[in-house]
Amino acid sequence: MKALITGIHHITAIAGNPQKNVDFYTGILGLRMVKKTINFDSPDVYHFYFADELGTPGTVFTTFPFDGAKKGTKGTGELTYTAFSIPQGALSFWIDRLAKFNVPTSTTLNRFGEKLIRFEDHDGMGIELIANDSDSRKGWTYGNIPLEHSIKGFYGATLNLKAKELTQKLLTQFMNYKFITEEDGRYRYGTDGKPGDIVDIVIDKNGRQGIQSAGTVHHIAFRTANISTQLEIQKILMENGYQVTEVKDRNYFKSIYFREPGGVLFEIATDEPGFAIDEDEAHLGESLKLPEWAEPQRDKIASRLAKVKLNIESFA
Repeated sequence: MKALITGIHHITAIAGNPQKNVDFYTGILGLRMVKKTINFDSPDVYHFYFADELGTPGTVFTTFPFDGAKKGTKGTGELTYTAFSIPQGALSFWIDRLAKFNVPTSTTLNRFGEKLIRFEDHDGMGIELIANDSDSRKGWTYGNIPLEHSIKGFYGATLNLKAKELTQKLLTQFMNYKFITEEDGRYRYGTDGKPGDIVDIVIDKNGRQGIQSAGTVHHIAFRTANISTQLEIQKILMENGYQVTEVKDRNYFKSIYFREPGGVLFEIATDEPGFAIDEDEAHLGESLKLPEWAEPQRDKIASRLAKVKLNIESFA
């Protein structure tokens, strides 16, 4: 039987200043802004989508930038580090590039036989770049970053939890994930075990609960093919005691949400229809796009949003 869940769809974080947010993820990291829209639940706040060329599921890092928001704190019940996949020989390039823009990085770390670095964005968001030779995705570049060094998409995500048993049960019994291996108290799970579907659990039994605000992850979304497979997984989850929302239309995908036992907000999002439904592929992210219900208030909404622009030339 075909798997209902096939990896990570997107990861959504809370951010602070919108322009600084755009500058970091498009300018420094070189991700493409594929959509500039609003937080459907808070229309006076942007929702930015950063990804590869077309916003392929498994590459999409999204943010809700609340200008002036206080910084949150990493802790238990949170996704603490979002890991991006880079080519095997690209790590030294990224160490030099981040230093150029005054972004402190960790020393080179080793995990499960692969090398990586850790750092934070201006809001304190935890990020990792993991060098590997098992990612066949081509990546994306605006031109400042050589394609052979560019970010290919997600590698995976780290969940910081007080216990793993109930979350492991959810992943392995109901979400098509399998336990892969363990190293130094880090437990790895995957669908195929390739970059783009990895979930690591790190246990901190006595850790303090994380505080969600700027620089923390709001939720992680897992991908499913379409509304039919989404309804199947919704039924399975509800039958097994998980409190799952109704299907919500996010324009570019359909979503259901529930909180996993450790406290992290999970979403199941459809691969369909994608980000090209309201913009030409060559011009993704260039205009403010609104859901149909918000169009009558376009002028009012736009007047409340800070002006932002791409400053790619400043990050050469």
